[in-house]
Formats: sequence, C-alpha cells, structure tokens
Amino acid sequence: MQSGFDFSFPGQLVAGVDEVGRGPLAGPVVTAAVILDPDRPIAGLADSKAVSEKKRERLYEEIRERALAWSIGRCEVEEIDDLNILQATMVAMQRAVAGLSPQPEHALIDGNRCPQLPCSCEFVIKGDSKVAVISAASILAKVTRDREMVELDRLYPGYGLAGHKGYPTRSHISALQELGVTPIHRRSFAPVRKVLEG
Repeated sequence: MQSGFDFSFPGQLVAGVDEVGRGPLAGPVVTAAVILDPDRPIAGLADSKAVSEKKRERLYEEIRERALAWSIGRCEVEEIDDLNILQATMVAMQRAVAGLSPQPEHALIDGNRCPQLPCSCEFVIKGDSKVAVISAASILAKVTRDREMVELDRLYPGYGLAGHKGYPTRSHISALQELGVTPIHRRSFAPVRKVLEG
C-alpha cells in the first residue's frame, strides 16, 4: 500500500476522502478527509471493513493524533431524502475537504466519481484498500458513524441499530414493519417508503 504522499504527487499535500453509510436505511452518510504527515507514519492502515473493530478504534485515535489534518463531513437524513444519496455523499465529501487546514492541493477519492472541489482530484476504485491516505479516511468515517449508530440505538430501541448500523438486514426490515418509521429513517429508500405506504 502506498502512503498517499508518494501516489504520483511527491511533495504535494494530498487528501484521502472516503464515505460510510450510503447503503443504510437510517442515519446520516458520513465522510472523512485526511492529509497524512510523512514524518509521522501510521502502521497498519487498511480498508476499515477489513480491520477488526478493536484495531479500527486504535487506528482512529492514531490518525486523529498523527495526521497533518483531518475533518469529518456529513449529510443528514433530510438532506439525503431531499438530494438523493449520491448527491448527498458528494456534498458530505465537499464538507469534509472544506474542513481541512491546511487545504490539500490534490484529493484522492474512494470510488468511481469525484465531488466538485477547490483542488484537483481523482477517484481511485477500491482506494480504501490501495492507498493509505484513503484508508485513513475510511477508518475515521466508519468509527464516527458506528459510534453514532450506537447512540441512536439508545434513542430508538428495538431496531437493532447498534448491530446492523442501519443497513437493510432482515431483522431491521421486520422491526420497521412492527415498530414503524422513526425520524432517522430515510423515507426515499424503498423499504422505508414501502412501510410508510403500507
């Protein structure tokens, strides 16, 4: 895996950007942008989904401590329903990059498209498993969102949010049918819409 700094842009401030939460039926979409510090390397960066929860939590703290800059962006459920999930993800990525100080000269975006940014950018398919600076962003975004879903589980018990994190599991859809739709559910998503129309 490469560090983001030597990803064809030696000496430039390069941000990695990733999102978590495009697929769930509930909760925000959360993005992170990170600029790593070449003088303070972080061992063990990998795609957040490929790392154990314990290791993710440790890396989360290390990234926040050692990165040159990091920032979280998000779009709430109302924005997702208003814009659609793709556009909401792009807006959340813009917010994450806007929160960086210093600002990057280039951004590497996980996935297959780039948001409009004030710096040059390119997308990297499966970037979270190929480029360390994107992996760092993926870990920050996932830990941030996972922690939030655990909190939302306390506010809205019975849906199992702490376990499935809002994704459309069979148990989540059953709970929706039994308990109804909460304010944190995405009304534009088909399984939620179905229950509302039910």
